[in-house]
Amino acid sequence: MKLDFIDLGKLSISKANMRYAKKAPDVSDILPTVRARGVLVPLIVRPNCAEGAFEIVAGARRFTAAMIVASGKGEAEPLPCAILEEGDDAAALEASLIENVARRDADEVTQWETYTRLVREGRSIAALADTFGMPEPMVKRILALGNLLPRIRSLYAKEKVSSGTVRHLTMASKGQQRAWLALFDDPQTYCPQGNQLKGWLFGGGAIKVEHALFDVEASGLAIIADLFGDDRYFADSDAFWTAQLAAVETRRLASLDEGWSDVVVLPRGEHFRPWEFRHAPKRKGGRVYIEVRDTGEIDIHTGYVTAKEAARLDKGEKIDAAPKTVRPELTARMQTYIDLHRHAAVRAALTGHPAVALRLMVAHAIAGSPLWNVKVEPQSAKDGDVSESVEVCRAETAFDEKRRAVLALLGFDAEEPSVAGGNPMPLTALFQRLLDLPDRAVMDVIAIVIGETLFAGSAAVEAVGLHIGLDMAKWWSADDAFFEGLRDKEVLTALVAEVGGTDLAVANAKEKGATLKTIIRDHLDGTNGRTKVESWVPKWMAFPPATYTARAGVGTVTAHGELTVPDAEDGPLREAA
Repeated sequence: MKLDFIDLGKLSISKANMRYAKKAPDVSDILPTVRARGVLVPLIVRPNCAEGAFEIVAGARRFTAAMIVASGKGEAEPLPCAILEEGDDAAALEASLIENVARRDADEVTQWETYTRLVREGRSIAALADTFGMPEPMVKRILALGNLLPRIRSLYAKEKVSSGTVRHLTMASKGQQRAWLALFDDPQTYCPQGNQLKGWLFGGGAIKVEHALFDVEASGLAIIADLFGDDRYFADSDAFWTAQLAAVETRRLASLDEGWSDVVVLPRGEHFRPWEFRHAPKRKGGRVYIEVRDTGEIDIHTGYVTAKEAARLDKGEKIDAAPKTVRPELTARMQTYIDLHRHAAVRAALTGHPAVALRLMVAHAIAGSPLWNVKVEPQSAKDGDVSESVEVCRAETAFDEKRRAVLALLGFDAEEPSVAGGNPMPLTALFQRLLDLPDRAVMDVIAIVIGETLFAGSAAVEAVGLHIGLDMAKWWSADDAFFEGLRDKEVLTALVAEVGGTDLAVANAKEKGATLKTIIRDHLDGTNGRTKVESWVPKWMAFPPATYTARAGVGTVTAHGELTVPDAEDGPLREAA
């Protein structure tokens, strides 16, 4: 490496520079110094393919500041440069990152981009750790960001998500990451972050591998690793507990063989309270207590008796042997065997009893189960007048009346906000109630449940409306909230033409939006000499929907385009009489 002064016109930022192809760096902190004293610390450069030209691998901020000063003065002084040998990309990358980390903190995503390029150049993780003076786990943690979707990395770089959230997302599949982003983007939906994200990824049962009493590798259980290299978790918590409780039973038998009077396995989640016990050796009837925590951890408390028994021992009395733990009639394996065979038989038999299956499905949709999670459409809106408009509209009033009738039919409180999602009646009790109802009543329940859980704005809404032949004019009429939302002049002019004719629209095309709204209102109300228009519905709300302009951005039309048309020979669905 040699030092030299090089003209600004012969310098450009190298692709190896970690700030290459990004927006101009912030140089406000060094610009005053460069103006007053020039560039004092040499840039690191290497020869470019052009004759006499050099590319900057470290020092882009000083170069940018010097360019700003030169443009202001109208002249430029040569910059001090340290010249690398030509062609060593890895050395250039290292020089860029080392210098930038030393002068201005580079975010982890920027470091990941550079580390990844270095790995492609042949650098090992150990070599990167030595070069940048950091532990290997830290390098692995930064490289683990490559498992994330680009958008999540971008959010992390912009500090919109925490490092804890990113750490857990490295364990997520690409599908889970996309699902999480959908929650993140929806202001109306809870998005788990930090430690809560771990529960969301594992369905609330995240169990660390380190808690296993059994040989994890020999078990063959699926493991999900934290790609930052710190934690590993069992993918299937049920499979973990089967193996873990079998290992606990082995420990229990081993302790009995060692001569302890008894070994008590506490129910899962029940804590051992040491202040209620006293230490006692084997010869005085001491027992072993095994504490099984919900986290999967196992704590073994050796040599204890209860406080009352300890008091008797202090008086020289003997304590009665504790009753032996009763061995269950069935092992966990046999219970699983029985459960699965009974399940297989029931679902096979259900195929011959569709009316029973229908009622059980409705009960699941209302009460939920470990396998069912049905959400009620919240009908939420950011604007209060929109929410109020829906709450008092004709359609919502009619639906609420039917809902109250179904609540009473099922024995629920008539003031419950919904039939589905949160009613306290157990699934089996609800199923029994539905078995007592005639088909017509069950159909009424189904109509309310599907209405509550139908996703607003979806293609399903469009499909139902089209099949029924729904006439929106029977359920809707223009109100203040509707007119408040109309802002587009081109659309307003088209609406005037629709209610009053093309000539009226052309004559008022240059009027303000408020004037156009008044014209539309007058026609709908039949006031101010305007001809009254009956049963008018704007095209977007009709079934099928349409647009007034060539522009996109109408959700109902988009949903209509998502529909798949069934074969004509299938025929229409016939409703029950």
